[in-house]
Amino acid sequence: MSDPLPLQRSASEETWRVFRIMSEFVEGFEVMSKMPPSVSIFGSSRAQPEDWSYAQAEKLAATLVQRNFGVMTGGGPGIMEAANKGAAEAGGVSIGLNIYLPHEQQANDYQTVSLDFRYFFCRKVMFVKYAVAFVCFPGGFGTMDEFFESMTLIQTEKTERFPVILVGSAFWGPLVDWVRAYQLERFGYISPEDLDLFHLTDDTDEAVQIVVDSYEHYNAKVRAANGIHITAEGTYTGQAPQRGAHLSGTYHDLRR
Repeated sequence: MSDPLPLQRSASEETWRVFRIMSEFVEGFEVMSKMPPSVSIFGSSRAQPEDWSYAQAEKLAATLVQRNFGVMTGGGPGIMEAANKGAAEAGGVSIGLNIYLPHEQQANDYQTVSLDFRYFFCRKVMFVKYAVAFVCFPGGFGTMDEFFESMTLIQTEKTERFPVILVGSAFWGPLVDWVRAYQLERFGYISPEDLDLFHLTDDTDEAVQIVVDSYEHYNAKVRAANGIHITAEGTYTGQAPQRGAHLSGTYHDLRR
C-alpha cells in the first residue's frame, strides 16, 4: 500500500516559509554585494583530482584571481572544490554557495566566503545576479540546468547578456551538435544566432580572456552610463503578456 499524500500545510506555515525565503535573499544580497566581480563556475561534484576537468577548473580559477576576479561555486566537491581551491590558493576571493540536501553535501575546505541555502531558487539568483560570467565544465543535471537557464535568460533578454563558456569539447561538443541538428535545423525551435550565445573551448586561457574582454566592454558601458556598476544581474521587467479578449475581467487581470 502506498503512503498517503501529505496533508495540506496551514496558511501560517506557508507564511513563515516566505520569511525564510526572504532571509536567504537578504543575507545573500548583504554578503554578495561586498564581493568583487566574480565568475560562477559549474561542473560535476563527482570529478576527481586526477581528472582533466578538475585540473583545468583549478587552473582557470587561479588565473581569474590573478586578473582580479572572484570565483563562485556551489561549495561542494569535484569541480566546485577544484575552482574554490584554485582561487583560495592563489590568494583570491573563493565563494561557496552551499545547499541543504536530503543527503548531506560535503562542503569543500577552500571557501573564503561561505553561504548556506535551503532553496535552490534563492541560490540560483546569487549565481546570476553577482556573476559577470558563467563557466561550465563537464557535469550532470545541475550543470545542464545552470547552462540552459543562462541561455533562457539571455535569449529572452530577461538579463544583460554575459559570457557563458563551455569548457571541454569532448563533453559539450555532442550536445552542441544536437542543439544545432534538432533544435535549430530539424524543428526550428531556436534561431541561428542563438548558437552564438555561448562559447565552446578546451583552452582555459581563452576562457579567461573572454571573461576579461567582456568585463572591459561592460566597464566602457558603465562609464557611458554615469558609473553605474553593471553585472549580469536580472531580471528586467519587460512588457506584460498580451491576453486575448476572452480573459478580460478574469482573475488574471484583477490580480495586477
